Amino acid sequence: MKIARIRELLSAEILCGEDMMDCEVSSACCCDMMSDVLAYVKDQGVLLTGLVNTQVIRTANMMDMVCVVFVRNKMPTPEIIALAEESGIVVLRSALRAYEASGLLYHAGLGAHESHE
Repeated sequence: MKIARIRELLSAEILCGEDMMDCEVSSACCCDMMSDVLAYVKDQGVLLTGLVNTQVIRTANMMDMVCVVFVRNKMPTPEIIALAEESGIVVLRSALRAYEASGLLYHAGLGAHESHE
């Protein structure tokens, strides 16, 4: 699924990475605990979260994710957006709750790879 389609499905605002809307992703995860993302998430292209701090971008970068969606209309700081730009990560913002956003993406065909617990 292209990031542009994710933006459309979630009625999301593009905060950075507009030039990457044609990037393809095949899976997503939803988590507010970055330690869980590091421990259990593998091969995910998109992270949906309500946590707003620089660790979100650092974690996404470490896990080779290409897109972070801040849900519940959370607004990342300019520092977070700058870090995402430096890291080549798309940042979107959606008014949807995490559960709704995840459901829409799953229903549209964006899967979740099995975690390696």
